[in-house]
Amino acid sequence: MEFVNLETISTKIDYGLTESATDQDTGNKFLRITDIRQGKINWAEVPFCECSESDAKKYELQDGDIVFARTGSVGNTGLIRNDAPKGSVFASYLIRIRPNKELIDPEYLAYYFQTPEYWRQIDIGSVGAIQGGLNATKLSELKIPLPPLTEQKRIASLLARADRLRHLRRTAHDLGESLLQSVFLEMFGDPVENTKHWQCYELGEIANVERGRFSPRPRNDPKYYGGKYPFIQTGDISASGGIVTEYSQTLNELGIKVSKAFDVGTIVIAIVGATIGESAILGIKTYCPDSIIGITPNPKKCNSQYLNYVMRYWKPVFRAQAPETARANINIGIVKPIPVPVPPLSLQEEFAGVVARVESLRGRMSEGERQVEGLFESLLAEAFS
Repeated sequence: MEFVNLETISTKIDYGLTESATDQDTGNKFLRITDIRQGKINWAEVPFCECSESDAKKYELQDGDIVFARTGSVGNTGLIRNDAPKGSVFASYLIRIRPNKELIDPEYLAYYFQTPEYWRQIDIGSVGAIQGGLNATKLSELKIPLPPLTEQKRIASLLARADRLRHLRRTAHDLGESLLQSVFLEMFGDPVENTKHWQCYELGEIANVERGRFSPRPRNDPKYYGGKYPFIQTGDISASGGIVTEYSQTLNELGIKVSKAFDVGTIVIAIVGATIGESAILGIKTYCPDSIIGITPNPKKCNSQYLNYVMRYWKPVFRAQAPETARANINIGIVKPIPVPVPPLSLQEEFAGVVARVESLRGRMSEGERQVEGLFESLLAEAFS
């Protein structure tokens, strides 16, 4: 197969507009690196910018353009499709490629930019190691496989079908969480506002609330890690708020001496850093540092699944109360007195049963997701081998 430089199959390789984003509708959407997620762009969430008529014309995005992150998440790409609002422009930390459609199919090129071979070139290959950024010169030197245009379109069509299936699987998984949120609100109302007027108790009255102990010291000493005991950190508590059973690292006996274990069913909440307020339920006994609070509900008063959903609604409140310091944090004194509506235990357990059924279904869907991801990756590798 023939390989060519990206420059030879492009009509433009250029930098974006240096401007500030605004929520005010100026008629010019302003695409930034952070607006591109997994190669997709939700234009409804993209802000606007002030833009002169000449700049609007110079930087306007067209169907088939591909934008690259040149800093931060270097190498991430997004394909501009015909759903881009008219007048959309792109920011200076992006590089735009405008493929020559007489030579290369933009969909084919966009899929190539997901392959291991592309990432090898971005990291250490023909463009050299990138230390802190990607520039247009380096990008123009990328080697691109160039089969006949008809073959490119066949490859792009095949990968697009697999990609749609992959997207549908992800969407179905996410819908499970939306369903549970809707069921919770229907059954209990907003727990922060207590819209259904349930009897309220302070969290500390219906649950044991305590902070984890210090994590292993010194942190960089490998002898504290690699044992058989799971050790959770704030980054292990995901926004999905599910049951935590997978961990980024483990402790040995030395680490356990200075850490706190929480039992199965404990709700853990991050109280430090970017993940403040994120919560989840522990699926196995877990050791926690002092950046996490563990909440163990009194089973005669409160169900863990119900309380976990209550805590999710408190997340924005906790974040608003965190002081604006270099390392934002809240303390146990803020969490312990919050008012918690306590509906009949039978109703809480009914909700927990719904959660269990939906989570079981989502677990099966996750396996399907993994299979579809594997299929897509295999097709991707085969298409560009």
